[in-house]
Amino acid sequence: MKKHIFVLLLAVLIIIPSFNFAQSQDTLFVAFWNQENLFDTIDDPHKNDKEFLPDGSKEWTEERLDTKLYHHARVIRSMNNSNGPDLLGVCEVEHQSLLDSLINKFLSDKNYKIAYLESPDNRGIDNGLLYKSDKFKLISVSGDTVHLPDNWPTRLILKVKLLYMDSDTLTIYINHWPSRSRGQKKSEPNRIAAALTLKKDVDGEFLKNPDAKIIIIGDFNDEPGNISILDSLKAYPVLCDSVSIGTEFPSEDELFNVSYTAYSKGLGTYKYRDDWNLLDQIIVSGELLTDRRFHYICNSYRVYSPYFIVTHHGKYKGMPFPTYGGRRYLGGYSDHFPVTAKFLITKE
Repeated sequence: MKKHIFVLLLAVLIIIPSFNFAQSQDTLFVAFWNQENLFDTIDDPHKNDKEFLPDGSKEWTEERLDTKLYHHARVIRSMNNSNGPDLLGVCEVEHQSLLDSLINKFLSDKNYKIAYLESPDNRGIDNGLLYKSDKFKLISVSGDTVHLPDNWPTRLILKVKLLYMDSDTLTIYINHWPSRSRGQKKSEPNRIAAALTLKKDVDGEFLKNPDAKIIIIGDFNDEPGNISILDSLKAYPVLCDSVSIGTEFPSEDELFNVSYTAYSKGLGTYKYRDDWNLLDQIIVSGELLTDRRFHYICNSYRVYSPYFIVTHHGKYKGMPFPTYGGRRYLGGYSDHFPVTAKFLITKE
């Protein structure tokens, strides 16, 4: 049951700024996608990857891997009016070499570069970020270790600092919080630990700059109304039709969950049994809601589900079309839908 939560409702005030002829605009398209077990076919003796080997239970071969990379490139290309996202966070990737192959084989014309770190997760699945190098320069990449109550190793929270067009610094956090494999309630302390780890680093960024431009994306394995998101991370819901751009906003150094409208409508990115869950979310700092030059386009958050990544028949109709159904190879895309959002940048 979804808990009752406080909703911050931004005033619906449409302010049309006066632009002079020297100004231009750019739209920044941000996406996140859980790529569902993107493994290579080589045994890593330090990780539990035996399931995804040619002689493993999934019979994971180079041909199947190549099909998956092609399928993922198809989805990525289809985003942003076939231009591909400017920023794409991903999770469930075994090694950066897989993202290298994705770009080199199928996306070489898109100017993507990769920010990535290996994490301590036992299965070896990590987080990464693809960014368009014609728009962004990489400042730094770091990873924050999440210490769980049971000391089980889990994914790093990937932190990437980027410089946009030599003018604006963005801090991007890519997340894949611990799963609900032992049940939502029993596993909840693990996601609270992840939320507190992220919150501590975000607070450090705000301490250095209360107007920091922060975008948090990921598969949180919790929904916007769960304790980890709402109470521990303190990512407040935001409902809006149009943001009051340029007005005084008292909470620049706070976080706001732009996924909340979709959540309130019952939309989801992952379906468990008969229940849609909005696990994949986009959260922004207050500065990105009202900054005149660089702000989130209100209500632009979307669960991205083009027809070719949707299951169209049978008991799983309407769900994401996955690579496997149990151990049966289906040749699909992922068991999660991607999510996207847009930001408007006005350049002098």
